[in-house]
Amino acid sequence: MTVTTAATLAARVAEAACVSDAFTLADGQVLDAYFDEYRLAAYPQLLHDVADAMAALVPEDAEVLAGIELGGVPLVIALSAATGLPAAFLRRLPKRYGSKRQIEGADVTGRRVVLVDDVVRSGGQLLAMTRILRVAGAPVTHALCVLERTLGGRLLLHEHGVALHPLLTEADLPTAKRAAS
Repeated sequence: MTVTTAATLAARVAEAACVSDAFTLADGQVLDAYFDEYRLAAYPQLLHDVADAMAALVPEDAEVLAGIELGGVPLVIALSAATGLPAAFLRRLPKRYGSKRQIEGADVTGRRVVLVDDVVRSGGQLLAMTRILRVAGAPVTHALCVLERTLGGRLLLHEHGVALHPLLTEADLPTAKRAAS
């Protein structure tokens, strides 16, 4: 992706999915702005373009892409279509009825799985999903996201053998650049 294309895509993502409003995280922390993955997924062409750009981040040895509920699911479907790699879907908790599975879709056993999520903040959710996949027999050493917020996630994942590959960081977003000026 060229610099111009990257800047254009960052501007489109910011316009569609970056919201300036109070947002409370699961740990109670309140942000003054957030990334709304549903708005990104609501625009098919933008989702397609994001997936195409993220395809370049997928390691060559990847065998399965695994999206984390809920924000990672539309992304992993689009990324699977862009790369031709099969997709798996991860629930935070096993389903209480029906299949009662926590991992759905493609078989991950013994296959090199790349995690896919919308935003990485502290990295806790990706680390939890990494552990679930590793217990299931899937070696996980890479994770992709649309947006990395610099709240320690990269370091936490690195400490557990997972390299984070974000499409964008907060600094790439036009609003972040204006705020830093």
